[in-house]
Amino acid sequence: MALTPQQISYIVFGIVIILALVFDLGLLSKKNAVVTIKKALTQTIFWVTLALGFGIFVWFEDGPRQAVEYLSAYLMEWSLSIDNIFVFILIFTFFGIKEKFYGRLLLIGILMAILLRIIFISVGIVLIERFSWVLWIFGAILLWTGIKMFTTKHDEEPDLSNNRVYKFLQRVLPLTHEDGNGTFVMHRDGKKYYTILFVAVIMLATTDILFALDSIPAVFAITQERLIVYTSNIFAVLGLRSLFFLLKGAVNKFAYLQQGIAIVLVFIGLKMLAEIIHIKIPSYISLLVIVLCIGVSILYSAAVAKKETDQDMEQKDLH
Repeated sequence: MALTPQQISYIVFGIVIILALVFDLGLLSKKNAVVTIKKALTQTIFWVTLALGFGIFVWFEDGPRQAVEYLSAYLMEWSLSIDNIFVFILIFTFFGIKEKFYGRLLLIGILMAILLRIIFISVGIVLIERFSWVLWIFGAILLWTGIKMFTTKHDEEPDLSNNRVYKFLQRVLPLTHEDGNGTFVMHRDGKKYYTILFVAVIMLATTDILFALDSIPAVFAITQERLIVYTSNIFAVLGLRSLFFLLKGAVNKFAYLQQGIAIVLVFIGLKMLAEIIHIKIPSYISLLVIVLCIGVSILYSAAVAKKETDQDMEQKDLH
């Protein structure tokens, strides 16, 4: 029996992901090694190139419309992932995690997040197929999230000691604030304790769940093609680890990216609501809006950061 183009795409995607993970983990990563900016840049380019290369494959295998939708969904998820990085940094800082453990914790947390996202996406697809009114809810969520994100300021860092997941873990598990020299469980006086590394991994995975509540409706607003929804999400999440090491020292230089993402979410929410009442917005319009909003917000953030740095240097020179 001949395979359909979509089945071929799934097979190619699976092979690419397996080979890429083997290459990334076997050749580009070493256990408990500190990742340099140069290595992070190499890994980021690797994952982005792979994602874009798969988009080209989709173009030839499934057609230009699907390829444009894939690229739009991937860029949407990729830009939203920068918010994840901000929270990841807070988690590592709050728990005092040593930098040599960052890579392994991120890898485990991201693989857990991928599994959970696959479950959420599958549930979302079933809900949309059975109850079309769910699209109204997704559209409203995107509008509300976009408006809230645009108006919210991140001047104050959240207090993770009051995090519900952390409090739950403290209540149900015997925890220790030690890292167990890289282990998740350690034994002392005949008792088993879960280390702070275990807590950090759970926090990383559950944090991504919260972000998925925004990002998954956003990708459904762009397309409801299963292949595109799954692949764009997985490629974006897999690139999170290298992106973290690349941006962890420069997150403050993306101060206005939040506003750019917020505008995109509002647009995508309106697009979803419009298509429910049969007002079709072409896929390339979504792609242009995403690229324009994210690109302008990054450039503006960089310009403001440079201006502030120049002003600080001038003040130092005066003193």
